[in-house]
Amino acid sequence: MSDFKNQSPWGSPPGGGGNGGFRRGPTPPDIDEVVKKIQNFINKFTGGGKGRSKPAIFGLIILLVIWSLSGLYRVLPDEQGVVLRFGKFVNTTQPGLNYHFPYPIESVLTPKVTKVNRMDIGFRSARDTGFSQGGGVADVPEESLMLTGDENIVNIDFSVFWVIKDAGNFLFKIQDPEGTVKAAAETAMREVIARSDIQPILTEGRSKIEIDTQEIIQNILDEYNSGIQITQVQTQKADPPDQVIDAFRDVQAARADMERSKNEAEAYSNDVIPRARGEAAKILQAAEAYKKEVVAKAEGEASRFLSIYNEYKNAKEVTQERMYLETMEKVLADIDKVIIEKNAGSGVVPYLPLPELKKKVN
Repeated sequence: MSDFKNQSPWGSPPGGGGNGGFRRGPTPPDIDEVVKKIQNFINKFTGGGKGRSKPAIFGLIILLVIWSLSGLYRVLPDEQGVVLRFGKFVNTTQPGLNYHFPYPIESVLTPKVTKVNRMDIGFRSARDTGFSQGGGVADVPEESLMLTGDENIVNIDFSVFWVIKDAGNFLFKIQDPEGTVKAAAETAMREVIARSDIQPILTEGRSKIEIDTQEIIQNILDEYNSGIQITQVQTQKADPPDQVIDAFRDVQAARADMERSKNEAEAYSNDVIPRARGEAAKILQAAEAYKKEVVAKAEGEASRFLSIYNEYKNAKEVTQERMYLETMEKVLADIDKVIIEKNAGSGVVPYLPLPELKKKVN
């Protein structure tokens, strides 16, 4: 026993034993002796040998319990558990503490299902390409150049954002998720662009293009049972090809000038026409009022004449006298006058102090 304590478990020590001397080289271990010592070491802890079966059974039970507890696993809130039985997909589990048959019967995968993934189509950023070009973005013409419905070419870059909807389908129904998303996105965008004219693509029609493209991508991925949910399609750039972009901008500037002139003309028209209509309406209303005034006055004069005529027929002398007096009253209204009785002075013409009368009036 003392010899065992003084030796290495793998045989004699490489160093020499006498008075601190050294051997010239290491001595190879004895294989039989090594195996025997390993067996003795194992039997010490497992209860090997006759009369020691109970400790062995107890140790096996402990190992079985530990093996059974190894089937416990936790799924985080941003994950989804995918249980595999002998490598075959069985079911998915939700966040929380779950259990599966211990390895090697079952195993579990926990992919992140809330992480938003991004796929760029038509361009690559500097971190993807490994070099910087034009502000950190490299164009990919074979992906970005598309034919519009009015037979023009547009250079469009866009990004697709997606998350994992069903982890089981995502892991086992498709072989290359990113490649599938990219192919479906490019196909959908080309279909939408082929149905649109170039003008709305470059101006106000981008939001509708994004919505239609997202719907088509989702339909394609659902047909594949990909387990992927498209959250957003975002256009980054929509321009004519670089070879004709200067000419196209000149055309756009001319169109903008045309629209501005058209808007100015419409504004002038909207200002002048209502004003002219107001003036016309004012003139018509004044003419209508004058017409009514003249007609009413004529009708009044006619009624007055008829009433005077009727009175004249009943009493000619009185009516003539009245008409004479009224006429003289109007004629002599602003003239200085002295009224003398016809029979005054017995035929002698009286003296009329006309200068004095004028002074009194003044």
